[in-house]
Amino acid sequence: MRRNLVWLLLSFIFMECWLVGAIGAMVQEKAEAATPLTTPSPPEGNTTFLDGTAWCVALAGVPQMDLQNALDWACGPGKADCSPIQTGGQCFDPDTLVAHASFAFNSYYQQNGNSDIACNFGGTATLTKSNPSYEECSYDTPGSIKSSAPQLSNHKPQITWWKLAMIVLLLYARN
Repeated sequence: MRRNLVWLLLSFIFMECWLVGAIGAMVQEKAEAATPLTTPSPPEGNTTFLDGTAWCVALAGVPQMDLQNALDWACGPGKADCSPIQTGGQCFDPDTLVAHASFAFNSYYQQNGNSDIACNFGGTATLTKSNPSYEECSYDTPGSIKSSAPQLSNHKPQITWWKLAMIVLLLYARN
């Protein structure tokens, strides 16, 4: 009777471990199928299709309202790094809409593939080959394409049940 109980317990433990592994593999496989493939941006962070290095800056002469709306979008839903243009940041001065928008547009541009389409902002931005960096304010922040998909968990099932099964098996073998 005791022997049958041990084998039954070991069978359940084995089945549970197998199911956890199989389900984990299916979840991983399904998650990988749903994750979009991304192409990392170049190591320099600011190469483009215009024969070399380029930066995305605000166009001079566009309506202030359009520029403000584009800046708000870049720093909000666009997720550009706008911390350097906040009060006290290394790119806050000059405190002008064009300067702040230029920094935000370039940050977004570099984070999203350095392509022409990432430097539009409703027609308020343009690409330039002239580096707009000044003093402590560097526009050469390397970026990368960010996926909107949630990051997969790195959790790996522990083999606690296998350890318990081995202990039970060893105890059983001793008797």
